Amino acid sequence: MEPPNLYPVKLYVYDLSKGLARRLSPIMLGKQLEGIWHTSIVVHKDEFFFGSGGISSCPPGGTLLGPPDSVVDVGSTEVTEELFLEYLSSLGESLFRSVLQTFLTMYRSEAYNLFEHNCNTFTNEVAQFLTGRKIPSYITDLPSEILSTFRAARSA
Repeated sequence: MEPPNLYPVKLYVYDLSKGLARRLSPIMLGKQLEGIWHTSIVVHKDEFFFGSGGISSCPPGGTLLGPPDSVVDVGSTEVTEELFLEYLSSLGESLFRSVLQTFLTMYRSEAYNLFEHNCNTFTNEVAQFLTGRKIPSYITDLPSEILSTFRAARSA
């Protein structure tokens, strides 16, 4: 029996604020943020991401954001390109029970929500499908960190 093919899985991390979050967040939020993160998954020689237009892909580093600010090695996968594209198609078209959320989600453009259902939700879900590993929590926790500063300010 031949060993399975393994395909590398990378997380591309972009700081949408281009460093401004690091400098201005203590003043604006009363809390230090290192960045405003956008992420994508690179596998099978393409970069996959979720935004207000739904699920998209391009050559690695080919988004309007240019090259990523950092690259995280998520691991390797045995999932073939054909199976992966089928999986992505199912995310964009149908309802499924999310591992991360207790409600049903869809990865269609109308389902995008900056704080609750965004690019990082997508990459976390895809990373788990491909490798069984989550993306770093400093990325997935960012929306709740930001929202908690607004809640604290309102109750003060």
